Amino acid sequence: MALSTTQSIWRSGGGDTTRTAYCGSGIMAAQFYIADASASGNVKVSSTAGAPNLILPAGAVVLSVVINDAGSGSIDLGTTGYTSGTASPAAIANNLSVASAGVVTSGLTLTASTEMAYVTSRDDTSGTGTVGGYITYFVADPLVGQQNV
Repeated sequence: MALSTTQSIWRSGGGDTTRTAYCGSGIMAAQFYIADASASGNVKVSSTAGAPNLILPAGAVVLSVVINDAGSGSIDLGTTGYTSGTASPAAIANNLSVASAGVVTSGLTLTASTEMAYVTSRDDTSGTGTVGGYITYFVADPLVGQQNV
């Protein structure tokens, strides 16, 4: 029985019904929106009024940040533990330039979170304006591909 439909499709799509192949982990993208780059707080999932906070799953490993709504200056992207409340203000990126659209992969922290975590932002170097884009990440397979056929 599959733990997830996606992992079952990957394994079946590869023709392996013996649990021999490692199915790996899929890369996901979470949309984000920051209403004011000069303010500190939780990042939202969209610019819609009352939009929910962006919460990454436990075990998320951030691969990149894609800026498609540029502000100016730079910010720190961090996390705050969903249950613990432990804040790591630059856990994803320290001094992330938000001044132009593009993909940022350098300067990112690739450490997996141990619990679900709010994504947070804070002004680093005169950050201003709205900022939006996508955070790409994966969640490592804790069962090392052996969960289903």
